[in-house]
Amino acid sequence: MESRESLLAALKEVEVWETKQRDLWFWEKLGRLPFVLLDRMTPKFIREKLGAAVDEMAAFLETGGTYLVSDETVYSKFRARQKNSGTMSLNKETIATIPLAEMNAVAVQMSESRAAFATVQGATTGVGGIFTLALDIPLLLGTSLKILQEMALCYGYRPEEKRERLFVVKCLQFASSDIVGKKAILDELSRFDEPATEKDVIAQLQGWREVVVTYTENFGWKKLFQMVPIAGILFGAYINRSTVQDVAEAGMMLYQKRRILERLRQSGE
Repeated sequence: MESRESLLAALKEVEVWETKQRDLWFWEKLGRLPFVLLDRMTPKFIREKLGAAVDEMAAFLETGGTYLVSDETVYSKFRARQKNSGTMSLNKETIATIPLAEMNAVAVQMSESRAAFATVQGATTGVGGIFTLALDIPLLLGTSLKILQEMALCYGYRPEEKRERLFVVKCLQFASSDIVGKKAILDELSRFDEPATEKDVIAQLQGWREVVVTYTENFGWKKLFQMVPIAGILFGAYINRSTVQDVAEAGMMLYQKRRILERLRQSGE
């Protein structure tokens, strides 16, 4: 286990990242505006498909649905690293005790793997412009949910638990929120593991639809470029890669902070 001093240093790094997240790039702010135009230009059958993808999120929060990931993908990464160091014991009970540096290393591996997948996915769905865009957004939502669950597993949390899936959705919301939204979510998540706030956290399950609709709408002008056939290949590849990288980074930092705070509480006992 890390020393209290090293945990505090790691926490400081996360807090520096949080401070940077409280500002939003000018073009990102501008990018929120054209989605209304995109919505008007989108044929009804595509809007219906996007609506169906939003509805699928209810199944994720309730049971994990088709988006629930297997822990073996993540655990195999840890085992490969442990094999080199001569230690092989690992299960869902002991993973929470792994050194933070190991957790971070595997989290980076998972992030890079999902970002590469999203790049290919974005290029493929960018071929047909607006018509394949209907396929791209649900796929990107699914990829985002999966990388966040993998971040959870990297830091010893279990996404098959309903409460943990709410944390996943909150991370997803954070990645696409503006300054005010990011601050509010950081405040919520900083109290996520406090017993006194558990009822409030569970009550937020009722707001899952708003979270996902916001996430979808905040693609903004980025997805407008992807609507151009053929040229959408380049835009789609770049947009999807950067989106998954942003989501993975948010998950890595927020789960890391959560694990650090838990260890600090333990060291203070």
